[in-house]
Amino acid sequence: MGASLRCFAFCTLLIAMLSAGVNGRMQKDELVQLRIEELLKSLKNGSTVDRVNESELRNEQAVSNPEEIVSLVETSIKNSTARRELGYFSCGTGNPIDDCWRCDPKWHLNRKRLADCAIGFGRNAVGGRDGRYYVVTDPSDDDAVNPRQGTLRHAVIQDEPLWIVFKRDMVITLKQELIMNSFKTIDGRGVNVHIANGACITIQYITNVIIHGLNIHDCKPTGNAMVRSSPSHYGWRTIADGDGISIFGASHIWIDHNSLANCADGLIDAIMASTAITISNNYFTHHNEVMLLGHSDSYTRDKIMQVTIAYNHFGEGLIQRMPRCRHGYFHVVNNDYTHWEMYAIGGSAEPTINSQGNRYVAPSNPFAKEATKRVDTNEYVWKRWNWRSEGDLMLNGAYFTPSGAGAGASYARASSLAAKPSSWVGTLTSDAGALSCSHGRLC
Repeated sequence: MGASLRCFAFCTLLIAMLSAGVNGRMQKDELVQLRIEELLKSLKNGSTVDRVNESELRNEQAVSNPEEIVSLVETSIKNSTARRELGYFSCGTGNPIDDCWRCDPKWHLNRKRLADCAIGFGRNAVGGRDGRYYVVTDPSDDDAVNPRQGTLRHAVIQDEPLWIVFKRDMVITLKQELIMNSFKTIDGRGVNVHIANGACITIQYITNVIIHGLNIHDCKPTGNAMVRSSPSHYGWRTIADGDGISIFGASHIWIDHNSLANCADGLIDAIMASTAITISNNYFTHHNEVMLLGHSDSYTRDKIMQVTIAYNHFGEGLIQRMPRCRHGYFHVVNNDYTHWEMYAIGGSAEPTINSQGNRYVAPSNPFAKEATKRVDTNEYVWKRWNWRSEGDLMLNGAYFTPSGAGAGASYARASSLAAKPSSWVGTLTSDAGALSCSHGRLC
């Protein structure tokens, strides 16, 4: 009789747990653990004949016969638990960045947790984690040399680490480049912030920057003006190209969950020996030359460059350079390529490109099905470059042209995280771009 009751109680528990899986984004493994503890407590308070010891109940989780439901729950537990690499509970999306912080309805009370959620080559970028909060209250940008306190420009030039947030929704039209200082986080979560219709962001000769949750678009060339870069220095700036985010001789940079479109030059460019960069969870649309990684074929210092491009959505109205690479090592992993007109990934000057678990959807143009392009290089040269496609999903006739001998050491330097199956890409990138977050709710 006791065994029958235990079996009935356990099956009831498992069915309830599966049903609970539809409740928002609550993580399955935490729910399983909670319900098991509740059941153990109730059983221990019951009669001796119906009491089940803890080890017996936990062992039953792994039994696949006769109840198939037990096996399903066990699989769910294992899959969810395996995603706890960053030390926080999992929402079960499989996206390790989002699973690290988005499940917490009190995320706004612990914003700096985000700094511990980075992945890839830029995973050690701490931004302003070790500094105070700075609240931007003023969207104006009237004076690039003597910025007013409370403006974004005043915040980013400070010498101390800062975690920069925004008091309300705002559109910031910059008159000149926003030249950042080291150890800064720009955190747009909880509000709708646009940097648009003027100059945009420059990360030059500095380190440890996180940019998260911004809408960056319609950036224009500016310059031939004095611009302050720190409390103690300002100088003459020549004409800027009009990039959305320009990374120049910088390291430990993380660009995450931004929406970028329609700038005068690149949406994100990294050049001049920049390295240790992660570009993740961004939404790119309506642009020609999306991303340049590497200054020129002759600038060999870019051989140190290591960039991770993960969980991004490359969407409507894009033409080329997603990215266009030179010299360095590039891990392109679990991105969704839904639009290109010329090509998706290109390069010159012998870059190493490691494409894993991406989804490539070719355009209808029969002459643009190839996802790859070697720029202005003869085949007998580029055949030695190490470019590989591993586990990518090719749709609508898309194809990736590999090359090289596949040297293990080369790909090791172009590997920065474990790729998920390409069948997961839709889920991994479903929330790419700036998020709509509300205080007190899951983001």
